[in-house]
Amino acid sequence: MSELPRIVIAGASGRMGQMLINEVVASSKAQLSGALEREGHDWIGSDVGTSMGQAELGVTVGSDVLEALANADALIDFTAPAATLVHAKYAAQARITHVIGTTGMTAEDDAAVEAASRHAAIVKAGNMSLGVNLLVQLTKQIAAALDEDFDIEIVETHHRHKVDAPSGTALMLGAAAAEGRGVSLNDMSDRGRDGITGARKSGTIGFSAIRGGDVVGEHDVIFAAPGERLVLRHLATDRQIFARGALKAALWGQGKKPGLYNMENVLGLK
Repeated sequence: MSELPRIVIAGASGRMGQMLINEVVASSKAQLSGALEREGHDWIGSDVGTSMGQAELGVTVGSDVLEALANADALIDFTAPAATLVHAKYAAQARITHVIGTTGMTAEDDAAVEAASRHAAIVKAGNMSLGVNLLVQLTKQIAAALDEDFDIEIVETHHRHKVDAPSGTALMLGAAAAEGRGVSLNDMSDRGRDGITGARKSGTIGFSAIRGGDVVGEHDVIFAAPGERLVLRHLATDRQIFARGALKAALWGQGKKPGLYNMENVLGLK
């Protein structure tokens, strides 16, 4: 019997779900043990490989979360907030690592995830890529170094099908900028400008969201002062970077104490 960590993928039929499955199957460090979909989905009861149009993988798609996690070491979850909260409860009961890439979660959702992390290791991040997490660190450092003469604006671009805004990554960057400045993002966030808005309030952290085409993800952090601008940019051209980061997080979480972690922990950045 293999000693490799057993990984379950939630939302198996989705674009990220299929990328995650391919990433796990191709890895020499993990094995695919389960694939989850919502009850009534067409894939339920079928081999996940066949459903993806590939060779059989010997893993049947199911909807019973408890059953799937009973013989697993980690769950990777890029689904929707309501589903993620259910998964968090069961992953905590099973005491397995839960990797959450789901975005669009509310403060109440985040509180429920934090409560679940008292019983199991949870790695939650708005973005799983190495480059973005380095950008988060740089944003924090530069925000700490520059005073309020520099306005901070975060501009994000994603494909036309993305349903939440600002993106989870943009919010990560905003939180990093706020931390660097020593302020609360909730207090200083500036969003949804329309019409006669008046002059920008000093010290605010602005967000702008662009949606169109098939853009994987682009994020700019702009520090703008009279006479100069500093622009930090990350461009994602392949969603597989998120799958690689998520699997890295699932493997890192093995043997970790219960708690809420992020990609900075996984990458040794803090």
